[in-house]
Amino acid sequence: MVFRTLATIVALAYATAVSTAPGSAQTGTPEKTDVRIAVGGKTFMIYLPLSVTERLGYFKDAGLDVEIQEVNSGTKSAQALVGGSVDATSGSFDHTIQLQAKGQIVTSVVLMGRYPGIVLGLGKAAANRYHGPEDLKGMKIGVTAPGSQTNVMVNYIMSKASLKPGDASFIGVGGPASAVAAVKGGEIDALSHADPAITQLELAGDLKTLFDTRSRAGTEAVFGGEYPSSVLYVLPDFITKYPNTTQALVTAIVRGLHWMEHASPEEIARLMPEDYFMGNHDLYVAIIAKSKAMFSPDGLLSRDGAENALNVLSSFDPAVVGKKIDLEATYTDRFVAKAMAAH
Repeated sequence: MVFRTLATIVALAYATAVSTAPGSAQTGTPEKTDVRIAVGGKTFMIYLPLSVTERLGYFKDAGLDVEIQEVNSGTKSAQALVGGSVDATSGSFDHTIQLQAKGQIVTSVVLMGRYPGIVLGLGKAAANRYHGPEDLKGMKIGVTAPGSQTNVMVNYIMSKASLKPGDASFIGVGGPASAVAAVKGGEIDALSHADPAITQLELAGDLKTLFDTRSRAGTEAVFGGEYPSSVLYVLPDFITKYPNTTQALVTAIVRGLHWMEHASPEEIARLMPEDYFMGNHDLYVAIIAKSKAMFSPDGLLSRDGAENALNVLSSFDPAVVGKKIDLEATYTDRFVAKAMAAH
């Protein structure tokens, strides 16, 4: 499957067209300069573009004073947005579909992770008795939090093996340090999580990888095609009230994505604070190198990816099954197109 689809080509054509109009690439002054963004774990590799954009000063360059509020899961970050305690959320594209199924519209305005970056692996004891996905039945499986994308991926894998979510016990293990401790301590049989925890466990020989969506091939193997991951999403009212602020956020993040595309893993690591390294700088550089392909180079979210995410969730998620979802409301690329014109 070609990942750069017609939707991308159209957006690029739009970006080229608007860039030819005098002053069209200029973003108006943000209506709201103080912006709070929730994220379910800043140190998760899939959310790295948010930290890169912040630390390079691109939000400030766009006229924004951004406060990134860390919560303990993607589910909590979605709740923070709906509850009104933040202005935007850096989270999974899945949330735009799942929340709409419950009657709450949220809209993605820029794609950061083009692949989920999630790995499902087994601890040493469980690896000895695993022969296929059907053997996940009865296992204690660690996820970042129930309902998170790490949980979604396992549910989908189990559904393809004719298993139901209730056939396994899902345990919220939180962030990287606690996930590593849960595996090493034998508290769980399997782990669905993301880097930096996964590579640390793999290199130590504590985790046998079964499914790996840090690459295009791995994503297609699990989900059958494109599957957008981390995005920045907001309430529709925010876009209506603060279009220039929305554009400033997107322009800053697209600029960060462009920087990451051309930066080396060492350059990216050098930008990050020491607490991201989990005590091992060289390991962190290796993790970035292994994960770099999963970041979007341009911020565009394709229709194919959105449709595939809906198809996957509709196949097993009881909150989504049978619900009419308006995909047009789940994302927009118009802010990215304008950002690309300004780049």
